[in-house]
Amino acid sequence: MEWMFMPLRRYADFSGRSRRKEYWMFALLIVIVGVALGLITGQFTTISDSTNAFEMATWSSTSILLGLFYLAIFIPALAVQVRRFHDQDKTGWLVLLNFIPFIGGLIVLIFMCLDGTHGENRFGPDPKSGENIKDVFN
Repeated sequence: MEWMFMPLRRYADFSGRSRRKEYWMFALLIVIVGVALGLITGQFTTISDSTNAFEMATWSSTSILLGLFYLAIFIPALAVQVRRFHDQDKTGWLVLLNFIPFIGGLIVLIFMCLDGTHGENRFGPDPKSGENIKDVFN
């Protein structure tokens, strides 16, 4: 559970390295919270009569809540992606690949699945070594 919230603790920390586990647990947290918000606010209900004012108000409040949630986690999500690239000894600017239509997101997804470099690299010590894990959680 600690891994899910670590990117929120390191909110705008674009330096250092992050393990795959940190990235994917945070991605899981985003999906869980997004689905929960959608279910709570009625996002996944069908709107059969779009002229009904109450249903439209529910739809717009859902959009606002989900929009605020995704706006709040944008910086930590960006930071953890940059740190994942750093773990592979690549520049964080590769996050910009996400803006290439169709294939950019797929390329970044593949990079997020790759293992990081073993041992220390130019961005810091290996996060799997275990020696700096206590510092991150405290």
